[in-house]
Amino acid sequence: MRALVLEEKLKLSLRDIDLPLEVGPRDVRIAIHTVGVCGSDVHYYTHGAIGPFIVKQPMVLGHEASGTVLEIGSEVKNLKVGDRVCMEPGVPDLNSKASKLGIYNVDPSVTFWATPPVHGCLTPQVVFPAAFTYKLPDNVSFAEGAMVEPFAIGMQAATKAKIVPGDTALVIGAGPIGIMVALAALAGGCSRVYISDLVNEKLAIAGQYDGVIPVNIREHDLKAKIAAETENWGVDIVFEASGSPRAYDGIFNYVRPGGCIVFVGLPVEPIALDIVSASAKEVRMETVFRYANVFDRALALIASGKVDLAPLITGTYDFEESIAAFERAASANPNDVKLQITL
Repeated sequence: MRALVLEEKLKLSLRDIDLPLEVGPRDVRIAIHTVGVCGSDVHYYTHGAIGPFIVKQPMVLGHEASGTVLEIGSEVKNLKVGDRVCMEPGVPDLNSKASKLGIYNVDPSVTFWATPPVHGCLTPQVVFPAAFTYKLPDNVSFAEGAMVEPFAIGMQAATKAKIVPGDTALVIGAGPIGIMVALAALAGGCSRVYISDLVNEKLAIAGQYDGVIPVNIREHDLKAKIAAETENWGVDIVFEASGSPRAYDGIFNYVRPGGCIVFVGLPVEPIALDIVSASAKEVRMETVFRYANVFDRALALIASGKVDLAPLITGTYDFEESIAAFERAASANPNDVKLQITL
C-alpha cells in the first residue's frame, strides 16, 4: 500500500510499502480517514530518534487516527462493518505484569504506532486489535476522533494530579499537549488554569477557552504573577508540559505547600531538579508516559461537548500533501496547534 514513509532523518517519501492486512479473530481492518501530525512524528523526521527509540530502517509515520471499519474478525463483538472509529495506538502484552497492574502504558513490550521499529498508520488501511478500537458517537467527527489520542495524554496528566473540584493549576507550555492538559484539568474540576509560554499566538489560542488564563513569560514574571493571583500561596497543581530544561528552574516556586507537580513534557537532555525545595513543601511529584485506561473517557468528554477540540485544528492536508504537512509542522509556525492529514 501507499504510505508516508520516513526513510531516514530528514527524508520522507510517499510510496508503496508491504504492510500486513491479514485480519485475525480479534482484529478489525480499518480504512483510515484522518491522521494527526504529532510532535513525536516530527521529532523522528527532524532528529531521527527520541531517546532510545532510533529510526534504523524505513518507518511509516502517524499514530493519531480515525477511520471506518471494513472487516471484523470472527470473535469481534463490540464493532461492526461501517462503524466510525478511533484507535488507541499502543497495544501491550495483556499477560504482562504491567497490564495486570493496570499500567499497560509502561509495559516494556508495548507496540506503539510509529515508534521504531513499529510502522504507523499514515496509509489507506490498517489491521488493529478490536480491544483498542473505539466506536465514535454520531456527533464526533473524524477530525475530532483523531484528536482523542493527544487529548488522552491530558487526561492521563489530570488523572495523575488527583484534582479536587475547585483546584487551581498552572500549565507550563502552550503547545498542543499543554493546551490539552489545560482542558483536561478544567474538565477534571479545576476552577481556573494558568498557562505560560513565550509565544503570544499560542497563548491567544489557549485563551479562547473559559477558565484558561494565558501568561506570556516574556512580559510577566511568572512567580510574581502566580503569587499575586493566589495570595502568595501558590497553585494546587503545576503541569510541566514544555519539555524545556529552563522550565525546571524555580518550578517549585509556583506550587503551594502540599501541592502536586505533574511532569508531562519529556526533556531531550537530563535536567537538574531541586529536591530540597520540593521536600520543604512536601510536594507530590507525578510523571506521565502516554496513558492507560483513559482513552474511552477522553472520547466521552469530547462527545459530551464539555471539551471542544475543533479550534485546535489549524490546518488540514490531503494524503498526497503529507510531506508538505510535515514540512509545515517542522517549521514551528506559531499559529499552528494541530495539523491533520485526510486520506
